[in-house]
Amino acid sequence: MFRPDSMLGVPGLMAAYFAGNVTIANAPGGGIADDKAIYSFMPDIVKYYSGEEAKLPNVETWRCREEDALQYTLDNLEQLVVKKVDGSGGYGMLVGPAATSAEVEEFRAVLKDNPGGYIAQPTLELSTVPTLTEKGVKGRHVDFRPFVLSGADHVEIVPGGLTRVALVENSLVVNSSQGGGTKDSLVLRADSNPQRQSQSQAGQSQSQSQARGAN
Repeated sequence: MFRPDSMLGVPGLMAAYFAGNVTIANAPGGGIADDKAIYSFMPDIVKYYSGEEAKLPNVETWRCREEDALQYTLDNLEQLVVKKVDGSGGYGMLVGPAATSAEVEEFRAVLKDNPGGYIAQPTLELSTVPTLTEKGVKGRHVDFRPFVLSGADHVEIVPGGLTRVALVENSLVVNSSQGGGTKDSLVLRADSNPQRQSQSQAGQSQSQSQARGAN
């Protein structure tokens, strides 16, 4: 299962896992939940198991294996984001508005050859935050990934998460494998004092700036 010349993976991990000696977060078999085509069924899945409507809306998704969805995607390729259903790390995707005509046409051929391997979504306008770059402080796009832990008898949302930032100018791809980075994620309590929080954050930022200047 593991290549002996690779730095990835832990030899013997699966044997220990099957013996019940270790617990693995995002364990083998959980990948089906990370399939991007499965995402599009989440509102129906939530309603089926809970009897309630999902509290968070889904991003509109076209499953290209369906004829009508494929045709819509091909007709609007320049405006859509197209992703591999089993892709990760920002690889194998097309951001239509940022792509050249040649890239769009190349992706069109790939999509026609394997429509079942892709989904399409509208291009979302991500939020931006001030980011220190080689050219000074500039706005860069970010997204936020919350952490949800599922236990034997309850689900807990961790008070925090991962804020990813696209360090490349005008890029919407925040994946670290594509040059992205991370930002501190600040969670404010409902009973917190906004003015005190603001002053604390300002003091922290000033301390960090002074520390960088000293270095």
